[in-house]
Amino acid sequence: MKRTIIYLLKNASQNYPDFKFLGEKTDKGWQTISFKETEYLSDLFAIGLISVGYKRNDKLAILSEGRTKWVVGEFGILKSRAVSVPLSIKLTPEEILFRLNHSEAKAILTSHNNIEKVIQSVKNIDFKNFKIIYLDNDLGFVKSLEDKYDYFNAEKNIITFDEIVELGKSGYDVNKSKLDTCLNKIEEDDVVNISYTSGTTGNPKGIMLTHLNYYANSSASTSLFNIPPNSKMFIILPLDHSFAHTAGTFVGLQIPITLYFLDTRGGGVAALKNIPININEIKPTIMFTVPALSGSFMKNIISAIDKKGGFAKWLFNKGLDVAIKSNGNGFNTKPPSSVIYKLANKLVFSKIRGNFGGEILFMVGGGALLDIKQQQFFYAIGMPIYQGYGLTEATPVISANTAELHKLGTSGMVLKNIDCKIIDDGKELRQGQKGEIFIKADSVMKGYFNNPKATAKVLRDGGLYTGDLGYFDEDGFLVVTGRAKALLISEDGEKYSPEEIEETLAVNPFVNHAMLYNDHSKYTTSIINIDDVYIKKFIKDNNILDANKLLFDIETSINKMLTDGEKDGRFQKKWLPAIFRFSPEQFTEDNKMINSTLKMVRYKITQAYRNLIEDMYKPNAKSDKEHNLKILNKFFS
Repeated sequence: MKRTIIYLLKNASQNYPDFKFLGEKTDKGWQTISFKETEYLSDLFAIGLISVGYKRNDKLAILSEGRTKWVVGEFGILKSRAVSVPLSIKLTPEEILFRLNHSEAKAILTSHNNIEKVIQSVKNIDFKNFKIIYLDNDLGFVKSLEDKYDYFNAEKNIITFDEIVELGKSGYDVNKSKLDTCLNKIEEDDVVNISYTSGTTGNPKGIMLTHLNYYANSSASTSLFNIPPNSKMFIILPLDHSFAHTAGTFVGLQIPITLYFLDTRGGGVAALKNIPININEIKPTIMFTVPALSGSFMKNIISAIDKKGGFAKWLFNKGLDVAIKSNGNGFNTKPPSSVIYKLANKLVFSKIRGNFGGEILFMVGGGALLDIKQQQFFYAIGMPIYQGYGLTEATPVISANTAELHKLGTSGMVLKNIDCKIIDDGKELRQGQKGEIFIKADSVMKGYFNNPKATAKVLRDGGLYTGDLGYFDEDGFLVVTGRAKALLISEDGEKYSPEEIEETLAVNPFVNHAMLYNDHSKYTTSIINIDDVYIKKFIKDNNILDANKLLFDIETSINKMLTDGEKDGRFQKKWLPAIFRFSPEQFTEDNKMINSTLKMVRYKITQAYRNLIEDMYKPNAKSDKEHNLKILNKFFS
């Protein structure tokens, strides 16, 4: 048996032929296809690709929202022994072009929402016979784009997904033997895809992940999470996100579970509105999330309770306090049993869970450090988010908390098939000592595509130097403290990872994002991106009449949160921002300050606000309120 993704699909098709695997919403409602149908359609798509002329190691990109054809398309690409290149729908045309040219792509699968952006990107494509494989069928719309882009010819440049499937059908008898030959030649070390890093610290790199990488990581993740069969998983994260790709698509082949994709018809704004609608339609048992998304859930829940006021608000807050104190860190603690909690759970928490479909067993957090207050909050209301840790270079899961074994504030237990050590200056550190996380495993990437220098930098000593810092606590849980490249450095050379403080700040209702800064200085500063919507509501609800009073209230709220973290031992005072300045604009994907996985792009923010950062280190900067007042005055003009 070869340990490949194709083996997993074939096995699922044989063992659970009629089980519904993939689901998406259409004009006719939710439509699902089984494992057997997925196997057959991907066979047809693969034969179609072969008949068109695609062959081993050809690169075919995928830029689309998560949907059935995304998954079927990738399986078909792999069966033809080509390589998929998953791309984020948040990329600009220039960013798309870079990745297409760098990966040497010969085609791209894309959807209605993204076709125009793709057309813009391929104007200067290196491969001159480049094809756009269109996942939808509204060719009239595509044809209309010819008037806007004179270099684009729909008949010449476009072939639809369904047309390739039809080619597979018509050539099935002739080309089935060619497909079987391809399938028999697939090896464990063959590259499945080239996944590009998000570029938070510089230019993106193409991570080559193999069949064995995905097989090893998805199998170990399946064993760790112990997901009940027949579960329903709601996929909100895009499939180019390594976590959703592995823990969704490939874990889903092994249990089995049904994957439902967020309804993205109508674009990004419509998709956001569809999240609560889809959740109540699907009633998922499992969801994946990232801190920015779960933070939004948390703020919305608190806002809704605030609107109710009265007894409901009192009971919610009391029940929450009791549960958080009783739960502790969730490790070797007993669930809350007080009358107050039982009443809050019955009258308030159960209704909140009902708004999330009422059947969620747990959520898993990935992508970045999850603030402890978020973990405590969702654990208390009965929808726990179990923090995990990983990175795309590790395919991606390295450790995770689970329902059976968890400890809030940690990143859980390391997967059994991963050898994980904490290293400093080439030496393995003892338990409790902080250093760089180093792993050896079958899930470690093959390398960076066409970038041997970057590959050699991280693949050393038979394993992967992650660039992340952490330690093992007294109970064996991995605690990740942040990225080495994101370190704050004080004037005496001491280093600190700012992510936990930044995530704590982001929980504050006045704050969207906060980036800490300290480059060999006496004190730490922060650029804070404020939440305009909440501030407008706060002004109205509290009858705030001027910017001075508003600034006082915001400073008081932020400083209390940080002081509480200092008191409970989470934060050292020297790393808390002594001064902060509000950013003049939101951090968004459009201005490149947020990447496609909703993480801050630190170097972009630092570049954009270099003058503001320098201003915070001038004499009397702490007493200078002029900039922040100017930003807040817009709410009173």
